[in-house]
Amino acid sequence: MHLFLKTETDFYTSNPRVLHVAPEYCFIDRFEKHLGENYITADIESPLAKVKMDLHDIPFEDNSFDVVFCNHVLEHVNDDVRCMQEIRRVLKPDGFALCQSPQRYDLETTYEDASITDPKEREIHFLQDDHLRIYGRDFGKQLEKSGFTVVPVNIIEKLGTTESNRMSLPLEEIIYMCKK
Repeated sequence: MHLFLKTETDFYTSNPRVLHVAPEYCFIDRFEKHLGENYITADIESPLAKVKMDLHDIPFEDNSFDVVFCNHVLEHVNDDVRCMQEIRRVLKPDGFALCQSPQRYDLETTYEDASITDPKEREIHFLQDDHLRIYGRDFGKQLEKSGFTVVPVNIIEKLGTTESNRMSLPLEEIIYMCKK
């Protein structure tokens, strides 16, 4: 994500208002130093977050943020489309959201089965015991269903395999730049 923000956006040279859902520890200090009060962290339970919130009902006004980060969250929520719509709602018209999630690239479509409730079975089916789904190659289309225009970015192609391997980047991952 850092590499994408640095090479493909003006994130580090501007001062966007950012909502970071389920903030990754490695970014918090860096983003707070860069953005100050424009950086808002949010989570339903994490002590790292400034705001306690349920992604199904984001407590901010429409068009509040230039950037929204939501990484490795949508596979955990009951209604992922509703959460995507909420992210879109709080995003400014010229802003962008990065919504990353675990994917199985061998699956054409997202696999979801609400009858699987046993944590051991969820781990087998969805890769983790608290996941409710595993996205397939259609993840970008899932984001589009919520109203986003999605621009898939293959940062590996831009960097090349040698450089990507040197940085230990996941070679299959696509970054989904979501816009209103």
